[in-house]
Amino acid sequence: MTAITANGITIEVERHGPPTGVPLLLVRGLGSQLIHWPAALIEGFVREGFHVVTYDNRDAGLSQKFGEAGRPDIAAMQARLAAGEPVAAPYRIEDMAADGIGVLDALGIAAAHVLGISMGGMIVQQMALDHPGRLLSATIVMSSSGAPGLPPATPEAEAMLLAEPDDPSDRASVIAHTLRGDRIWGSPGFPFDEAERRALIGHAYDRCHYPEGITRQYAAVLAGRGRRFARLGEIRVPALVIHGTDDTLLPLAHGRDIAARIPGAKLIEVAGMGHDLEGGISAIIVAAVRDLAEGL
Repeated sequence: MTAITANGITIEVERHGPPTGVPLLLVRGLGSQLIHWPAALIEGFVREGFHVVTYDNRDAGLSQKFGEAGRPDIAAMQARLAAGEPVAAPYRIEDMAADGIGVLDALGIAAAHVLGISMGGMIVQQMALDHPGRLLSATIVMSSSGAPGLPPATPEAEAMLLAEPDDPSDRASVIAHTLRGDRIWGSPGFPFDEAERRALIGHAYDRCHYPEGITRQYAAVLAGRGRRFARLGEIRVPALVIHGTDDTLLPLAHGRDIAARIPGAKLIEVAGMGHDLEGGISAIIVAAVRDLAEGL
């Protein structure tokens, strides 16, 4: 792994496969780190001839933190949004999109296929709007346009998203709490290996446990809600939307909405997939992105 300067901040980057491969930038979701990408996904892309670039988003993993901005009051932001009032955040999804483009700049990559999951899918949508010439294609996985009227998360998933561990300072408590959430928004058609997941959660905790960064990232998502969806019709980058039929955080209607708004976008609905990339889901995504790239 390597720390680089991108968009004026420090970003942790990892590269996989020969640099001569077709460039593919992967963008993580809320609070997650580059180590959360399944090995099967990265290895699958490398076998298909891609040069894969992963990175930690700002305020996560080993990338730059923004503690000086303080911890936003999420409940107050949600109340303002419910009242139809604008909200502000320490940084925006647009800034996070510029971070990803900055990674390409730092690595000397003129244009790349880009794939993002969840919040990362929102970042990819923004990249396609703000930096279309840098994207060979955009793949948006289990994400949302933020359009009004879309179905909310299930009550259980919503409560878990904002819940705190029993003891936020205790490693075992954090692991148990994260595992509970993973079960709630996991993929019923692709059950995960609990021991393997527990080990991954522990690895992520040891590498960087930084909950206040998650709060600022979530504030960026909330601040962008209601702005981006109206512009998705401007996107001309070849787009692929992949969404699970069993997503409890962002129900399937969110993926269908994105695909309907982006001209020419292809939608793949994955039966049994929730809000994660467990098991055979990686192979489905690799094949879909390969077919998209080969068809251009």
